Amino acid sequence: MIEYDRIYLDAAGSGGPPWDIGGPQPALAAVLDDGVKGPKVLDVGCGPGDLAIALAQRGYDVTAIDISRVAIDMARAKAAAKGLTIRFEVQDATELSLPWGPFDAVFDSGLLHSLHRDGDRATDRYLALLPALAAPGATVFVLAVSLEPGQPWGVTEEFLRAAFAEPIWTRTDIRKIDVVAHPDGQRLVLPGFLLRTVRSTA
Repeated sequence: MIEYDRIYLDAAGSGGPPWDIGGPQPALAAVLDDGVKGPKVLDVGCGPGDLAIALAQRGYDVTAIDISRVAIDMARAKAAAKGLTIRFEVQDATELSLPWGPFDAVFDSGLLHSLHRDGDRATDRYLALLPALAAPGATVFVLAVSLEPGQPWGVTEEFLRAAFAEPIWTRTDIRKIDVVAHPDGQRLVLPGFLLRTVRSTA
């Protein structure tokens, strides 16, 4: 498994790790004012907290988790500087314990494709936990890099449709998007997907 604390520490002097772009991914930023159910929202794999902060600024009751204590410390400092109250927790997304759930909306900005790099076991454990985290009728958003020729990791649309299939998930919509990264301070755009699905009420 990738050692995320070390990545954050090693990248501290160069603008942060590639996924730290200083704000939410553009494709997610575009949906924050339209279609996010509340009041309780979960950001899984929140990193340095920019998406969680954007949600809290819109009045949502936000819980955000990440496996990296360094990232969570950064996120807490950012939120405190803005006077925002966000519940940040250091947790492994494959072994979540969140008594504040279930949530009305769940955001995954780059976590699923990262777990997919670690293998099927981590992916399967995470996907098995998601239905209990999402309240009936909750909306789930997943942003992921697309597996393309020449791109050594990512997910396919077929994988996403199988992972978020009926009867647990309904009204699943998958759109092609750009995923932005900043490796070594340079802007990089990768092909990706934005999945939106709804937890079944049945």
